[in-house]
Amino acid sequence: MKREVTIRDVAQAARVSPSTVSNLLNGRDGRMRPRTKARITRAIDELGYRPSRVARQLRTGQAQAFGLVVPSVANPFWGSFARAVESVAMRHGDQVLLCNSERDPERERAYVDELWAGGIRAVIIGTSLLSLDHLRPLMERGLRLVAFDRERQPADPPNLASVSVDNLLGGQLATEHLLAFGHRRIGFISGAIATVSRQRRLAGYRAALERAGVPFRDELVWAGEGNGYGDIDSAELGRQGMAALLDLPEPPSAVVTINDMYAIGACATARAAGLAIPGEHHGLSVVGFDDIVLAPLFNPPLTTVRQPLDDMARFAIEAIRRDTGDENEDEQPISAVMPPQLVARASTAAFATTLPANDHRSAH
Repeated sequence: MKREVTIRDVAQAARVSPSTVSNLLNGRDGRMRPRTKARITRAIDELGYRPSRVARQLRTGQAQAFGLVVPSVANPFWGSFARAVESVAMRHGDQVLLCNSERDPERERAYVDELWAGGIRAVIIGTSLLSLDHLRPLMERGLRLVAFDRERQPADPPNLASVSVDNLLGGQLATEHLLAFGHRRIGFISGAIATVSRQRRLAGYRAALERAGVPFRDELVWAGEGNGYGDIDSAELGRQGMAALLDLPEPPSAVVTINDMYAIGACATARAAGLAIPGEHHGLSVVGFDDIVLAPLFNPPLTTVRQPLDDMARFAIEAIRRDTGDENEDEQPISAVMPPQLVARASTAAFATTLPANDHRSAH
């Protein structure tokens, strides 16, 4: 089997250092001599290190491009993040190629393989899966990967960059807000809790209950088992989760949802059951997460946990653009965990009375 050409092979053929090759590949060639640039470009073409598309980019001076893989822009949060990333990239003269993976590792690998084959050497991935081992082989070949919405894990490759909101704190803020209103039976609604961010948000919910001396109850956590992550049908899973919690002998008086689309779905089911949002009697308080563009426009305006999207987008692109041409395996990981902000609106209110048990099943 033929050995893959590396950046060091190109550097040796062009009689330059690997970091010099990297500078050209990443557009940092303003002070490079024309003869040096020509030697590197010729070596790239002769060795086949880069696909013809990238060779054309080097010759024509077109903007560099990178990939952005998100679960699905069906959730407005991911559309907003893509916009934020593109806005920052455009200021650098870069291009963004968007892919929707639905958190499927095989689909992610296929997309990133295709991006790699097209000459893309940097990708921001926003799926927050527990393991990114399906992308490790490409990272070993030189892929620059930035994990978004996923705090760094002990088993991650050392060259994996990451940026995330503090999801543990976010879960705590949402739950503490409801506790401060006097709620004690607080539900938690999510799709499959099989991502780093979701596990951290659930941990924050549990930590807030424990700190307040409120017992954690498994029956108040609905995780959409068998329904996947809910990135396309988030609102529908929110409806299902709320219906299941309202069918409990002692339903909750408030719920924390994994994101704003789940919250919107949960509110729809509550209203169909004759409950006000929030309402002083027979009402329900609901907290979302993300502060999507629909949150302040919803009726009532949604209490939620805001993520600093613009700051995270800037950090992700800075991590991608950082010089890694020396291929130093001992490079310190680039990571950031940014603080969330609770945005209190009208979907939450003080606890006034317990919900009537089992008198609203017919509504759903």
